[in-house]
Amino acid sequence: MIPNNAKIVFRGILFDVYQWQQEMFDGTFKTFERLRRKPSVTILPITGDWKIMLCEEEQPSRGKFLSTPGGQIDMTDPSPEIAAARELLEETGHEGNLELWIETHPYGNKIDWTVHNYIARDIRKVAEQRLDAGERITIRLVDFDEFVEIVLHNENFRNAELTLAVMNALRKPGGLDELKKLLLG
Repeated sequence: MIPNNAKIVFRGILFDVYQWQQEMFDGTFKTFERLRRKPSVTILPITGDWKIMLCEEEQPSRGKFLSTPGGQIDMTDPSPEIAAARELLEETGHEGNLELWIETHPYGNKIDWTVHNYIARDIRKVAEQRLDAGERITIRLVDFDEFVEIVLHNENFRNAELTLAVMNALRKPGGLDELKKLLLG
């Protein structure tokens, strides 16, 4: 959390930088710094026949990778759920029944950033993709076992929350079955 006495020293496109003076235990002061990023959404789309939708993406600065739909919450989005519906529609051309799964705060105490992670069930195609100029996205449908294999073994898969969910499920007896039930219903 960024303290109330912090001053903004840089305002960027994705990140704002805040600094403040923090008293140390010995009475001296040190300058502390933290970033704030606009909140984001990710969506795990699931079809009516229990296929999980992944995105084979390419961006100019990142090369090719596998992920799920998602992006920043825009100032015009009245809520994270509206942003998730917008991102799902733009990146895949699909709509679905959105359910907030988990809110995460990547990078803990260094970046003030909330990611709202949704599951979209019973997705259906309603439009063509409307991609940003810097996006190329190909849709890929996989079953649960393929999904787990990709999450665990594909070095180009980029969704930390899903990776952690699968890894945590594998740590306990029956955990993978519980995760499958949670995701697929």
